[in-house]
Order: sequence, then C-alpha cells, then structure tokens
Amino acid sequence: MHPRRERMLNVPAAVLALLAVLALVHVVITLLLTDDQATEFLLLFAFIPARYDASVMPGVAWPGGWAADIWTFVTYALIHADLTHLIFNAVWFLAFGSPVAQRFGAPRFIAFMAFTAAAGAAVHLVTHWGELLPMVGASAAVLGVALAFAMYWPDAELIVFPFPVPIRARTLVALLIGVDVLFAFLTPGDGIAHVAHVGGVLSGYLYFRMQGLSRRAPQPPPRAVERVVMVQSGSAEPERRTPVTPARPRRRVDADPVAAEVDRVLDKISEKGIASLTPAERRFLDEVSKQKKGKH
Repeated sequence: MHPRRERMLNVPAAVLALLAVLALVHVVITLLLTDDQATEFLLLFAFIPARYDASVMPGVAWPGGWAADIWTFVTYALIHADLTHLIFNAVWFLAFGSPVAQRFGAPRFIAFMAFTAAAGAAVHLVTHWGELLPMVGASAAVLGVALAFAMYWPDAELIVFPFPVPIRARTLVALLIGVDVLFAFLTPGDGIAHVAHVGGVLSGYLYFRMQGLSRRAPQPPPRAVERVVMVQSGSAEPERRTPVTPARPRRRVDADPVAAEVDRVLDKISEKGIASLTPAERRFLDEVSKQKKGKH
C-alpha cells in the first residue's frame, strides 16, 4: 500500500478549478480575441445594468437575450479588467477560499460563490440602475468567502502584506467592509463596484444564517466538523486540521488520561487560539504527535 500523496499547498480542487477558469477567461479575452470580439464577449457575460432598463437603449437587442439577463448575474465574476485585478482577487481567493472550501465541500462552496456573486450583482443593479458601464470581477464573491472564513475562524490571526502586525480575521473583514462603504460614498465614480462588494459580504452572512453553518449556531451542524488550528505566517490557510465529530462522547479520564488531556488541549486551542497554550501543553502535543507517527 502506498502512502497517500498530499496536494501541494493543500489547496482544494474546487479552488484550483475556479482559479484555472479565471486565468483561462483572462487569457482568452486578452490574447485570443480581437477588440470587437472582446466587446461582444463583455456584452454576453459582463453584468450591465442597462440590460434591464429598456428606456436606456430602446429597440436594441442585447446579445444573449433573456438567458444572458440571468447568467450575467454570475458570469461577470469570471472576467477581470486587467492582470492586476485578476491577481489581486486570486491571492485573496486562494488565502480565504482554501480553508472555507475544505469546510464546505466542493458543491456547497461553488454554490456559495455563485450566490454571493449574484447578490453582489443584484445590489449593484439596484444602486446603478440603467448604467451602461459593465461590471466585472470576482471581488463580491471573494469578500463573501472572506466573511465565511471570519465566521468560522473569527480569532485567526492573519498577516496582511505589507503590514507586519497580525490582525484577527473578524477585524480584517470588518475593515474591508468599512473601506468599501466609505469609498462608495466618497468616490462613487472611481470605477470600482464598492456597493457590490458589500452585497457579497451581506449575502454571505445571510447564507450562513439560512443554512445554520455558523459555528455560533445553537444547534450543531448535522455533519462532522473540524477544529482548525491556525498559525498564520503570511497566508490564510489553516496549518493543521484535526477532524472530530460533534456528537463524539468524551473519553473518561480514568480510562484514557492521555486522550482526555488531548481533548482538553484541543478545546483550549479552539476557544482561545494556539497562542494560549503553555510551554508544557505544547510539549505534550508534540510528544503525542511523535508517538502517533511512530505507530504508522
């Protein structure tokens, strides 16, 4: 029997697939299509509020018809204005999306991305009714994923370049929302869909409330959940993940004191973070880990 091979960086397949689609779409638009073809592509797949206001361009038949009126609520998120726009969203998506995709599973994660993208477009439509300027970019969906990350791991400490000071996930997401709200009022014509970003975040929160996925939900989710220990050193991916089952009964201390101590230390990490461990508790976990490795 061969040992199972780990994927590089432990990035879920759903995240890799979406990143590949984003890159492919950008390559097609920038390198393979002519200017006229690129314009036609945008008319088919970018989100354009004027599509929904017949008074803006009366008598004009928009490419794709009513079907494009529906799919552009999601497909706009696959298109980016330039390489910088794509890289910026890809980095945030890779950092926040990887642990969230592992927690959700691929089908639910992709549905969540589509939901937050569509909600961002809907908010943009309401606030920019009849506008001819196309909206593109995955920012609304990426911020929705960031919100999901912050709800699962609110106290995870993140390093955000170029700032050397760690910041908690919930604080970072709150700051991102605040910046978008602020610039939506201060610079409404800067070409950035700030309100759509906020729509992505709010819809992500609504999704959590509807699905009961928040770790603060009064009833535990029906499927197994995992503790996530995050030691952040520049990325948002959990360093170590220990699956447990919510309904798992506690081991009796007198029956298995080592296992009981492991449970206690892991509970402490889940509640207060790995920084709360004492040197003795860290040594204990290291010794248990070495013993388990020695048995395999």
